Amino acid sequence: EVQLAESGGGSVQAGGSLKLSCVGSGFTYSSYCVGWFRKAVDKEREGVAGIERDGTITYADSVRGRFRISQDKDKNSLYLEMNNLKPEDTAMYYCAAEPLSCSGVSPLDYNMDYWGKGTLVTVTS
Repeated sequence: EVQLAESGGGSVQAGGSLKLSCVGSGFTYSSYCVGWFRKAVDKEREGVAGIERDGTITYADSVRGRFRISQDKDKNSLYLEMNNLKPEDTAMYYCAAEPLSCSGVSPLDYNMDYWGKGTLVTVTS
């Protein structure tokens, strides 16, 4: 059974940093298309950062240069380093995984099969 468990959320002042983690079980990250998504109150879910199976990394324009996605194969974990956080980054953050690949579609736009329960990030001004 594929399971994803996020951690690392919290409350931080604008300009601060957080690092989110997502431990996976029942699958191997390096064999999947994976990503981080977020859902703010009264907004639609949006893709933040993703890694295709071939290693291609994609970022949303709103976070490029501030966020960094990475994987640790030994720990079967996915990470999202978030720097220079802004109040508009406040949201529930989810990690997600799609078996094999996202089939040429950007991971940010792909409706992945497996999702974690989320971790809340709050950025205060």
